[in-house]
Amino acid sequence: MILAAVIIMGVSMVIGAVLALETKNLLVAVVSVGLVSLFASVLYVIMAAPDVAMTEAAIGAGLSTVIFLYALKKTKDRDTEDD
Repeated sequence: MILAAVIIMGVSMVIGAVLALETKNLLVAVVSVGLVSLFASVLYVIMAAPDVAMTEAAIGAGLSTVIFLYALKKTKDRDTEDD
């Protein structure tokens, strides 16, 4: 059961990473990178490392994604002001 969960999380992380690399939409790329980080934190919980999982979820999936989304919003606002 644990092996199946690890395989599912690993495959999900690879799919999310490929999606982030191949997409042209920056919003989709940021969200997929955040999902990869979230899947990594779930994987850390499965592998009995809750302290690493909490750090990855808070910093990797949470804070980094919010900062990227904020930067994306600010750059799109600047693009619309130039028109």
